[in-house]
Amino acid sequence: MQHSHSMHNHGGDKHSHHEEHDHIAHHEMMIEDFKKRFYVSIVVTIPILILSPIIQEWFGFKVEFYGSSYVLFLLASFLFFYGGWPFLTGLFNELKDKSPGMMTLIALAIAVAYLYSSAVVFGLEGKLFFWELATLIDVMLLGHWIEMKSVVSASNALKKLAELMPDEAHLLKGSDIVDISVSELSEGDIVLIRPGEKVPGDGVIVKGRSYVDESMLTGESVPVEKKENDGLIGGSINVDGSLEMQVKNTGENSYLSKVINLVREAQKSKSKTQLLADKAAFWLTMIALTVGFSTLAAWLSVGQSITFAIERMATVMVITCPHALGLAIPLVVAMSTSLSAKNGLLIKNRTAFENARNISIVVFDKTGTLTEGKFGVSSVKSSDTGYGEKEIIQFASALEKSSEHPIARGILDRAQELGLSVPDVSDFEAIKGKGVKGIVDGKKVKVVSPGYLKEAGIDIPDHAKDEQLTVVFVLKDEKIIGTISLSDRIREDSYDAIQKLKELGIKCWMLTGDNNQIAKKVHDELNLDGYFAEVLPHEKLEKIKELQSQNEYVAMTGDGVNDAPALAQADVGIAIGSGTDIAAETADIILVESNPKDVTSLIIFGRATYKKMIQNLVWATGYNLFAIPLAAGVFYRWGIIISPAVGAILMSLSTVIVAINAKLLKVD
Repeated sequence: MQHSHSMHNHGGDKHSHHEEHDHIAHHEMMIEDFKKRFYVSIVVTIPILILSPIIQEWFGFKVEFYGSSYVLFLLASFLFFYGGWPFLTGLFNELKDKSPGMMTLIALAIAVAYLYSSAVVFGLEGKLFFWELATLIDVMLLGHWIEMKSVVSASNALKKLAELMPDEAHLLKGSDIVDISVSELSEGDIVLIRPGEKVPGDGVIVKGRSYVDESMLTGESVPVEKKENDGLIGGSINVDGSLEMQVKNTGENSYLSKVINLVREAQKSKSKTQLLADKAAFWLTMIALTVGFSTLAAWLSVGQSITFAIERMATVMVITCPHALGLAIPLVVAMSTSLSAKNGLLIKNRTAFENARNISIVVFDKTGTLTEGKFGVSSVKSSDTGYGEKEIIQFASALEKSSEHPIARGILDRAQELGLSVPDVSDFEAIKGKGVKGIVDGKKVKVVSPGYLKEAGIDIPDHAKDEQLTVVFVLKDEKIIGTISLSDRIREDSYDAIQKLKELGIKCWMLTGDNNQIAKKVHDELNLDGYFAEVLPHEKLEKIKELQSQNEYVAMTGDGVNDAPALAQADVGIAIGSGTDIAAETADIILVESNPKDVTSLIIFGRATYKKMIQNLVWATGYNLFAIPLAAGVFYRWGIIISPAVGAILMSLSTVIVAINAKLLKVD
């Protein structure tokens, strides 16, 4: 029963992954569809423009032949139904949802232009608006294509999370090892995990001892030593020793799956900020419909011909067409996305990016964000034996060059920084769980933990007793010659980043899976406003919620799987680019250079981008204040009336202004 139950859960998990994949595939298919429609429409627009009488009049040329108006009608008909199809279906969906917006306005505009112009071709007196129909469809397809490309579905995060799990596991059956799919594992199975391999599920070690890298899952900066009866998390990496593990949780019950579900829930619960352009389109739709039909009714009521009344209504509807409005937001988005990429910021969720101006508190993950995420030597202290830092590091590096332990890598990096040659070692031997020993330059040398000193009855030096960092001792002939303290070093850029954010009036907090002592040391050194230590992934999400409940607009900056739920929950999720793909996919914005100072740039640039969008919306809609009354014929009795051509020029001018304004966007 257990086996089938486990299989059922895993299958459900796979099913949800398929759903995510299908959603992404559908999104990409829609982008491709808009792209194709745009290119085809551009090609068809060229002969439409050449055959349009107004365009010929503007540019002073003549192209006319028998049946040319019917050719124009056929080309425009194709463009109306092929290029305009997304907007016509969008009109239907918006009206069905009782929320008319941009799609309704575009569809009405192209429908009026098409139906009116078609009527003119077949006998009604008036102007042909086919050129207007074509250019409006082109601009709108381009705008929507740009817009869709700038919004990448956060569902990729869930796919990336699932990829953390290995595909295969080494199942132990007696003395035999059988390679099976992870999906076939069930509770109680014993599996072998070799050095460098990923743990295939949650479980407990039944044999072996090793260091396990859980940094991508728990945020703990240093690989953790694991021995018999210790728990393992699926997706973590076995660093150096072979382990045998009894499986406890697989599929939906696994720790990683729970993180996936937290991300999914946080994404679903994130409020969808309605775009300002949609709101503007809604009101323009209401205005266009109200003024358009009022114009028709008004002119008919005063005895004007139906041809004149329809032309006035069509002019109003066409002038209200959102050429500029359709590009007002996407152009700024395209510019800001391009500029951001050149400046180390990748925008994945533009709504969150625009809302960066509201950020009141930035919560940083510690490991790999404020710190380097690497174990480094922070200090070397001599024990009055005449040996200085270089000799102590030289002895230690000689032994550690044979070890894969993260402490070893930190010591070897320090030796390289000091330009030291690493001596040869003989009789090298690992002291299980306590350190390493060997002969260096004819001397018996050991690099050991505080645990070894206690067992050997050697007093720990006073300077190391209150040490908050990880400490190892270098012994020569059983005497301590030096103490090496190691820690995850704070990035140089972190100091400036925190200071600049505070100057902007933004509070800075830290979240970490590390212990309270290490967290407090970083907190004090960077002068943060607060911190949360020893926090597990689901607790990180809760901490973000806690801050949000205090009316804070929260940005979360992180780089690991453990940050993914919190990144999804935050109002603005910011991933450090050198971190895992999962964090990057869950985040709204990615910092390519792993520089915390880019968080400041992001907020300032977000404010500038939002300002440009507001300016563009004003330009895109402002001309309607005087153009619509003129088009409707309000000043007709004084001989002031706007022709469709003049209306088109006004609209084109508005579009040009919007484009130029977007181009003026800069990263300070």
